[in-house]
Amino acid sequence: MSSGDAHPSPALAKPTFTEPQASALVESVFGFKVSKIQPLPSYDDQNFHIHISRPQDGADRPLEYVLKISNTECSKNAELIEMQNEIIMFLKAAGFPTASVCRTKEDSTMFLMSIDSGSGIKNHLVRLMTYLPGRPIAEVPVGPPLLYEIGRLAAKLDKTLETFHHPKLSLLHRENFIWNLKNIPLLEKFVDALGHNRNREIVEQVIQLFKQEILPRLSHFRECLNHGDLNDHNILVEPSRVPFGDTPYQVSGVLDFGDMSFGYYVFEAAITIMYMMIESQNPLHVGGHVLAGFESVIPLTAVERGALFLLVCSRFSQSLIMAAHSCQLHPENEEYLMITAKTGWKHLQLMFDIGQQAVEEIWFQTAKSYESGLPPPGLDQSSH
Repeated sequence: MSSGDAHPSPALAKPTFTEPQASALVESVFGFKVSKIQPLPSYDDQNFHIHISRPQDGADRPLEYVLKISNTECSKNAELIEMQNEIIMFLKAAGFPTASVCRTKEDSTMFLMSIDSGSGIKNHLVRLMTYLPGRPIAEVPVGPPLLYEIGRLAAKLDKTLETFHHPKLSLLHRENFIWNLKNIPLLEKFVDALGHNRNREIVEQVIQLFKQEILPRLSHFRECLNHGDLNDHNILVEPSRVPFGDTPYQVSGVLDFGDMSFGYYVFEAAITIMYMMIESQNPLHVGGHVLAGFESVIPLTAVERGALFLLVCSRFSQSLIMAAHSCQLHPENEEYLMITAKTGWKHLQLMFDIGQQAVEEIWFQTAKSYESGLPPPGLDQSSH
């Protein structure tokens, strides 16, 4: 759910392609004849679910794709989006359930489209990717076994990216990127979007605690590349072929690499915990299961573990503040922008009311139960 580097600009133009325009684009740039097209929800880009006609030559190729049209700000940084394409393809080759990136008729992974919007020429980078099967995790019951697997997935993804090499990898040092957890202090520019209430008091306290307790510790965290947005709409699941534990689901897709940047292992763990809490009826117990899965691949150090509570609170604050700010800029997109806010404020307040020590005790005891081989503490299986 990124909005570009620095801070979201009021000048950022979300694409407004019509379905006929998008269909014509797929045909002219990628050479596929569209048989059906449907819009997909997005934060500040534009996505379409594309069905193509079966090729007359009988070639065995996918028939469903996602057309991704980037906003005007992101489209100015073609090298960064190309890097994201390279990472998606690298992870696909390593066995992760990511999409395949389609090539244009000119044998490129993207195309710069110029369109007259009525208020001047707008440039948008266009990509086509294979459509991944499954439903967002937000739509299914999520129990401990699936939370554990998602924690493992997050850690394995970061660990696999240790071996990703690219001559322009430094582009992912996005120093002022608003969605990187180390940039929590940048949120101070946007808190006015919250008005004056308890929510604002809580996030202002989180920002101050972050500056006092997290910033001095950053040099003690282990650095890595982060996906940075493993939220409950960016992880897809489908019925498991071999059900594990008490869940009939397995991960079938990982979406949206637009928030990738250099960060730390503990950032990925915190972000994943926060988003898996969103849909849970019993959010405080989620963290221990995700943590156990994560630490089965990458055990956190004592310093990293000690920062986890505040980092989860920080990601809640980040998401909630930026959703409120973006709603002011794009009120027409409020329903999608406020997905996290529906339960996010309630969960953040709950964490603050209960306190770090009590929440950590729940998380760490749950994670420890996996080490001892005991059945992990139960969790409400309902996601809604």
